[in-house]
Amino acid sequence: MGVYTLPDLDYDYGALEKAMTGEILELHHDKHHASYVKGANDTLEQLAEARDKEQFGQLIGLEKNLAFHLSGHVLHSIFWKNLSPDGGDRPDGEFADAINEHFGSFDAFKKQLTAATTSVQGSGWGVLAWEPLGQRLVVEQVYDHHGNVGQNTTPLLVFDAWEHAYYLQYKNVRPDYVDRLWHIINWNDVIARYEAAKAGTKQP
Repeated sequence: MGVYTLPDLDYDYGALEKAMTGEILELHHDKHHASYVKGANDTLEQLAEARDKEQFGQLIGLEKNLAFHLSGHVLHSIFWKNLSPDGGDRPDGEFADAINEHFGSFDAFKKQLTAATTSVQGSGWGVLAWEPLGQRLVVEQVYDHHGNVGQNTTPLLVFDAWEHAYYLQYKNVRPDYVDRLWHIINWNDVIARYEAAKAGTKQP
């Protein structure tokens, strides 16, 4: 049976200093993300053991635990790819047209995703996603790692609003952290995810 693994970063720990220190990035990736990977793998083993013994009394808790850890792993894996030391500015081409169509303008989209990220209650994420039924881009708030999202939506751009992502540097001023994230977005990655989601193919 396959196991989940922590992905390597495409850049050094100090490469995203425009938005986060190397210390935060190292802790975030090597400790927090790694804990979600371990949690997902451990929970799969516990589920397998429960099946073998036909002891399903803890099934609800185990399934919730798997959703939490696996979604944390998935979202962080996207987050690292969404960021780049050479990122920033704004997208162009078909994806820019889609943003204009579904949000009115890039600035309107930016304000909505920023508001979704800064106002998420407690721990969570702001997410730009593709919704295949309506064939449209939507902004969602993710509570913890897996709540309050549309069924079958595909995350394209994710902003981590958990305190471990920013508190050492920005304290309780989450809006300043979110503002800096816009300076390191890897739009090439976001566009590739958008094109894959529209085509119904595997995400990059």
